[in-house]
Amino acid sequence: MAKKDFQLNDVVEMKKPHPCGENRWKIIRMGADIRIKCMGCDHSALLPRRRFETKMKRVLERADTE
Repeated sequence: MAKKDFQLNDVVEMKKPHPCGENRWKIIRMGADIRIKCMGCDHSALLPRRRFETKMKRVLERADTE
C-alpha cells in the first residue's frame, strides 16, 4: 500500500463528510496523532495517524512550502 503524501496546513478530503455537510478538512497538527479542522464549522478532531491515513481520500490543496 502506497503511503499518502500530506503535510501540515494541507486541505484534505475525507471519505465521509462532517455532519455540518462539509468534506474539506485542514491539517493543523501532525505527530503520532493528527488534528484536523473542518473548513465549514471550525470543529476540530484528533485522529491517530494510522486511522487518519485510512480515512483520508485525497489532498485537495497543498500548503505553501516556502
